[in-house]
Amino acid sequence: MSSERTEVQVRPGVESDLTALTDIYNHYVLETPITFDTAAFTPEERRPWLLSHPEDGPYRLKVAIRADTQEILGYATSSPYRAKPAYSTSVEITVYLAPHAGGRGIGTLLYKALFEALSGEDVHRAYAGIAQPNEASRRLHERFGFQHVGTYQEVGRKFGRYWDVAWYEKEL
Repeated sequence: MSSERTEVQVRPGVESDLTALTDIYNHYVLETPITFDTAAFTPEERRPWLLSHPEDGPYRLKVAIRADTQEILGYATSSPYRAKPAYSTSVEITVYLAPHAGGRGIGTLLYKALFEALSGEDVHRAYAGIAQPNEASRRLHERFGFQHVGTYQEVGRKFGRYWDVAWYEKEL
C-alpha cells in the first residue's frame, strides 16, 4: 500500500475477533440486501460460525486489520457449499468489509489470502452468490476468475421486496 494509506495485514480469524466480526456482519444484515439474514446477531449467536472456520482445512476465515491500530476492516470466508458429502470439495466464499473500508483494495487482499490458503486443500470449486445489484462484488469476483453461471430470480425477500441472486463459479 502507498505511504499515504495505512498498512493492512491479513491473518486467520480468532475468537477475540468475534464482537468486531459480528458488528460488521450486522451492518449488512440491518442495512443492506447483501445477506438474507434479517435479524441482528449477538456475538454469542455467531460463535458457532466462527468456530466452524479453523486455521486449516477447507473452511477458512481470513481477517484484514489495520496494522497500526489492529482495527478489523473486513473478513473473507470459505464455508461448506452444501451439507451432503458429495459437495465436500466445493466451498461457498464471501467477503464483508467494514462500512468505511470499501474501495481500498481490502477485499482483494482478503481473497488473495483466502485462495492462497485453499490452494493446498482438497477443494475443486468455489461458489459465490451475489445479491443483485452489487457491481463492486461482481467486479471483485470476476477479477479472481469467477464466471457467472446463472441468476436465481426473486429468490429472497427483504425490506419488503424481492431480490435476485447471481451465482458465480471458479475452479480451484
